[in-house]
Amino acid sequence: MATGRLGTADLAAATETTLYTCPADTFSAVSVSICNRGNAAIAVRIAVSATETPTLAEYIEFDAELLPKGVLERTGIVMGDGENIVVRSSSPNVSAMAFGIETPTN
Repeated sequence: MATGRLGTADLAAATETTLYTCPADTFSAVSVSICNRGNAAIAVRIAVSATETPTLAEYIEFDAELLPKGVLERTGIVMGDGENIVVRSSSPNVSAMAFGIETPTN
């Protein structure tokens, strides 16, 4: 099972991006870091979703303001098999990374 960096993305503006999917027969403890590389404030979203298209109820951050050169981190996200971390930014020049540990359930 993987440990450390689990997924990375250079986000496109206004596009849902699946950053990480927990493998079958596994649970994961994950942290997410989103970095605004741009020169203007942006809005970011993070969801833990059963599919690659989150419902409103699955967001853990929704249009949170991220200042220029700022970082948003969410830690302690525990995921079951098949769950996805989906991220979105209102603008480009944004990096997202998921890191943590995967543990088999069997």
